[in-house]
Amino acid sequence: MAETRRTALITGASSGMGKETALALIQAGYDVYGAARRINQMADIVTAGGHSLELDITDEKSIVSAVTYIEEAAGGIDILINNAGYGCYGAVEDVPLAEARRQFEVNLFGLAHITRLVLPGMRKRGYGKIVNISSIGGKIYMPMGAWYHASKHAVEGFSDALRFEARPFGIDVIIIEPGLIQTHWSGIATDNMLTYSGGTAYDSAARKTTEMFRGLEGSDPRTVARIILKAISARKPRSRYAVGKYARPLLTLRKILPDRTYDWLLRKRIGK
Repeated sequence: MAETRRTALITGASSGMGKETALALIQAGYDVYGAARRINQMADIVTAGGHSLELDITDEKSIVSAVTYIEEAAGGIDILINNAGYGCYGAVEDVPLAEARRQFEVNLFGLAHITRLVLPGMRKRGYGKIVNISSIGGKIYMPMGAWYHASKHAVEGFSDALRFEARPFGIDVIIIEPGLIQTHWSGIATDNMLTYSGGTAYDSAARKTTEMFRGLEGSDPRTVARIILKAISARKPRSRYAVGKYARPLLTLRKILPDRTYDWLLRKRIGK
């Protein structure tokens, strides 16, 4: 059980890692608010003893409304888990800049806005845990994923700087780097990729990358939920936790291999 009944807000809680994290934290004794656009898909969170809120992470009014509601109802937000995100895939030449901007609005700027709103209360109480769900994609890269990888690299840098700023006030900033997880992410990413690059000069690369994604089996999202629970329960959590299938091997390969060798491995797997 949590030492005190801390209040947690989890974005993107309608499915996958967000939902499993919400359910795990409820079971562990936290007061959990699950937030997502599809509020009808969070009934099981409410049944388990949590709360559900409608939240569009790209809408500033929606973000302010959600944070204000929780602060008034629970007295503050002790733990923020920034899980909302998706993958925009497709060749740089093909993906419209409007879609690229939306990728950053969801994966970075929405995360940043809600974080800024909870920081004053955390500082005042001298306690807080901010968990940013990044990806191994914030350290490595794959063909057709320029905008997604750029957004996750940005989350890594944002989190590192925030960790330094927040630590003197008793606030921990924790980065979670999932590998391949069984969620809707890959389906959305590959659908986007074929929409934007199917039938273009990059058609072959798009289809081969899609085949690769669809042929891989990921870890259960509860694996990520357990790591998040471990991280927020630790007195001195690590700055980063890599979790899930292929996470550690791929991060290690990227760290030790020269760019040309890493590129060669990708070409061998996907083609020129």
